[in-house]
Amino acid sequence: MTSSFARAFVCCFAVVLSAQQQPSPSAPSGQPTGEKLAPYYPTPESIVDKMLEFGQLRAGEKMFDLGSGDGRIVIMAAQKYHADATGIELDHDLYLSSGAKLQKLGLQKTARIVYGDILKQDYSSADLITVYLLPESNLKARPMLEAQLKKGTRIVAHDFGIGGWTPVKTLTIPDDGEGRSHTLFLYIR
Repeated sequence: MTSSFARAFVCCFAVVLSAQQQPSPSAPSGQPTGEKLAPYYPTPESIVDKMLEFGQLRAGEKMFDLGSGDGRIVIMAAQKYHADATGIELDHDLYLSSGAKLQKLGLQKTARIVYGDILKQDYSSADLITVYLLPESNLKARPMLEAQLKKGTRIVAHDFGIGGWTPVKTLTIPDDGEGRSHTLFLYIR
């Protein structure tokens, strides 16, 4: 290897290595740490609407969807209910695709997706929280919610209640239009 070739090779290798270490422009810097608390299983649109209605979401209220997946609850909360809607999502691909949907729909002023761990966020401003997590994940989230939520905050849990809490109301939907039944639990802190 000639010395000029070696210098060029080292220079090119350093540029490639540097480019690989930089985050892509569409990705937030740094991977959030945290445990995946539920598999991605999209809530049928009819149930999304029932969750927001059951939680009595009103225009201008702040709502958070814990584990927002493809963003469908956040989108409906902002579009139909005119709420200030925030989704929290740990999966990078779901975060990117749901954020793109919000942008395409022009909802950036009233809706957002946060790339992060649901257990490491601030929900103290929430009027409504929606969750579709596994029972053990609801238990992990409960102490954080108890510490942060203001009096009167409503929580709607889909299919799995929050252990240790007593719901003020329960709603069973026998058929979501796709042949599956659902149960919603409403809690008020």
